Amino acid sequence: MLGYARIARTEFIAAIQRSANAECVAVASREEAKLAEVRAKFPGVTRTFSDYETLLRDPEVDAIYVPLPNSMHQEWTLKAAAHGKPVLCEKPAALNATECR
Repeated sequence: MLGYARIARTEFIAAIQRSANAECVAVASREEAKLAEVRAKFPGVTRTFSDYETLLRDPEVDAIYVPLPNSMHQEWTLKAAAHGKPVLCEKPAALNATECR
């Protein structure tokens, strides 16, 4: 997961942990306090990163969830795809139709 947004904290990680066929193992955040919180609250998240690129390069990460601010969706979705990772991006995928194309 790129970022530790509210929806990620309150819904997404818990839902993935209840899933029989998926697990949330890695979170990247630029704020150390958020990484400390995720480690304390979600013991199944065994990898935390202080930058997004390092998470994208991790070969143990199979897919990426992007709950970042809307202005960052396009950039990080494309970067994740360039690393060969399937991506689930919160809406909108980009800020306008041109960016989406």
